[in-house]
Amino acid sequence: MTPSAITWVMPGRIEVLGKHTDYGGGRVLVCAVDRGVTVQAQEAAGAPGSLEAASEAYPGTLQLRAGTDPQLPPGHWGRYAQTVLDRLTDNFGPLRPARLTVASDLPPASGMSSSSAIITGTAMALADLNELPATEAWAGQIPDRVALAGYAASIENGKSFGTLRGRPGVGTSGGSLDHTGMLTSEEGRISYAEFDPMRIIDRVALPEGWSFVVGVSGVLAEKTGAAQEAYNRGPALLGEILARWNQHTGRADGTLQAALRSLVGEDLEAPLGAADERLDPLRQLAAEGGERERLEQFLVESTHLVPRAHAALRSGDLDAFAAAVHTSQRLAETHLRNQVPQTVALVRSAEELGARAASAFGAGFGGSVWALVPTADADGFAAEWMGRYRRTDGAPETAGALVTRPGAAGRRIAPVPA
Repeated sequence: MTPSAITWVMPGRIEVLGKHTDYGGGRVLVCAVDRGVTVQAQEAAGAPGSLEAASEAYPGTLQLRAGTDPQLPPGHWGRYAQTVLDRLTDNFGPLRPARLTVASDLPPASGMSSSSAIITGTAMALADLNELPATEAWAGQIPDRVALAGYAASIENGKSFGTLRGRPGVGTSGGSLDHTGMLTSEEGRISYAEFDPMRIIDRVALPEGWSFVVGVSGVLAEKTGAAQEAYNRGPALLGEILARWNQHTGRADGTLQAALRSLVGEDLEAPLGAADERLDPLRQLAAEGGERERLEQFLVESTHLVPRAHAALRSGDLDAFAAAVHTSQRLAETHLRNQVPQTVALVRSAEELGARAASAFGAGFGGSVWALVPTADADGFAAEWMGRYRRTDGAPETAGALVTRPGAAGRRIAPVPA
């Protein structure tokens, strides 16, 4: 019997460390936050593949149909719903007509991945409404939450996932960090994840008595227009190096992480030295300038900083954790080059105000910064941090702050009894 309504809550996420390493198959530290997007799907009258969609944040109702361009501007939330509708239809056949309602308490375009939360929440609500997880086609390719995160990412980036054929996504060439944080997190814990092979290596508790204060810069971290082009440049540079590597070696590695494993083998399980000479054959294939800088940032972040930060959290060494975070942030500014003056100012200000560590996170070119502070001081820190930020030149009026500890994974919630 088809359920009359399905509701999923999909949290936003904090990329604790691992800046732009996921699409290279690398490693990250990620956790969910305690707020997110709520998506409800309810069966409705209409033709198969029709979807009536509404959002509490925007006026009006959208009439979407599988395979039909909704003629919406780039970045419009309805395009995310359309992308999900088209992909599920292609992979699993026509969907039942439905009504979709989206609500959110995540700041939009803040770097906490509200767009990925809409995509993933919509995918799960429509999948459950159509009982797709019970089908052989779904179960054979998506056996667990890690695989589900990979599939959700493929809806967004347009790639195929196993036998589930890809189709145009939302225009970004990202990986699955966002979706992994949303779908595999545990409350109070930070996930240590790798993306080739895709797995959760460990989960480590954020020490009791500490919280993340997230400073939302107010500079929209949109993945559209010029921002999309800048964002996609990072994956493109790594892709060019990988193609050169495969041509040079005769290999067929799918990611830079696979190429690294071919050079260092199981040594990759431990943190590598930042200048490990075994990686030189790969370094020598990167052209001087932006390409070399992008590769170096990936290598240092994924093989050195993220593993060291994980080990530091595991042992409770916040000094070592803060040192890894500090280096990561500087590399984002000098090598990844995805920072804006507002995020740099927020990091510096957080450090000056006594945060144990602070880092910009997410796609970049705007968005947010997290600061690790004692929970007892978090509200006061947030007020002082934002007060100082709003007095700086270029601080948008939409800036704000929230306090969170690592939250629970996305989940289906039961309807409230009448």
